[in-house]
Amino acid sequence: TECVSGCVCPEGLFDDGRGGCVKQKDCPCIHNNEWFSSGEKIKVDCNTCTCQKGVWKCTDDVCYGTCMIYGSGHYNTFDGKFYDFDGSCDYVATQDFCGDKNSSGSFSIITENVPCGTTGVTCSKAIKMFLGVMKTLSNRNATPLPAILEVIPDTKKFSEMTVGLYLVIEASNGVMLIWDKKTTVFIKLSPDYKGKVCGLCGNFDDKANNDFTTRSGLQESNPLNFGNSWKQSPMCPDVTQEIKPCDLKPHRKSWAEKECSIIQSEVFKICHSKVNPHPFYEACVHDACSCDSGGDCECFCSAVAAYAQECIKAEACVFWRTPDICPIFCDYYN
Repeated sequence: TECVSGCVCPEGLFDDGRGGCVKQKDCPCIHNNEWFSSGEKIKVDCNTCTCQKGVWKCTDDVCYGTCMIYGSGHYNTFDGKFYDFDGSCDYVATQDFCGDKNSSGSFSIITENVPCGTTGVTCSKAIKMFLGVMKTLSNRNATPLPAILEVIPDTKKFSEMTVGLYLVIEASNGVMLIWDKKTTVFIKLSPDYKGKVCGLCGNFDDKANNDFTTRSGLQESNPLNFGNSWKQSPMCPDVTQEIKPCDLKPHRKSWAEKECSIIQSEVFKICHSKVNPHPFYEACVHDACSCDSGGDCECFCSAVAAYAQECIKAEACVFWRTPDICPIFCDYYN
């Protein structure tokens, strides 16, 4: 459309984005600001994508969805919407009892949130899983919050195993719950539940912009109004304002920013183009400021581990733990 000085490719060849000219069949593809040569494959969630003539061709398997609840009120929905909500009550994390009050469903997962530190932020203390029976995972004795497991056994409905640091509950209906026995929980749902669930984890319909659907089915833009609608008891007070612990505890802010800078550092460089570090850094600083009643390092480590987990999902494996930073010694020396 206009004259620009510089180089152009000869007739029949294409700019490969890296300073060279190639035939069309050899055109590279771009993903997360990285170039991939023709024929290269990448994993996107559970699908494999192959670069063909400059365009990605992907398998169309329907993938499991994951919702993450961690630290001081951080939520990442099945559709990838990231928000904070600091309510102190029992809330519906996700369930398939949606719509009509008399609608049938097969499961419900409730998170019991309690104050965590003195600033008013909350952490998930217990997870209740209803599968016709109730299974409660709680941490009533750890720092900053404790670890008891109450089970009402029904082997036909779920299996239970320990994988590394995590307790994994896998139900026969395609619901999986992964808990670190502290303040992080992952809820995984089979593709059968797409668009059929509701709660703080959103509706799992591949659209993040409608995740704030209240219990009454209304679309909300405010995470506080959305979160309040999913409380289990009307006796619990509504959350009316977002808590900013670093403003309330300014003396902790510089320490929090210094520690959490690991997320934005060279250590995680391989992941930055795959998973945006900014919301995880902000959440880390928030948690490091708020955990002022013991367990400071545990809050920081959980926040960094949450980012590392998302990096692993994006196939960016980062070795960030050391004897000085959130050590797991068998992991380091193995």
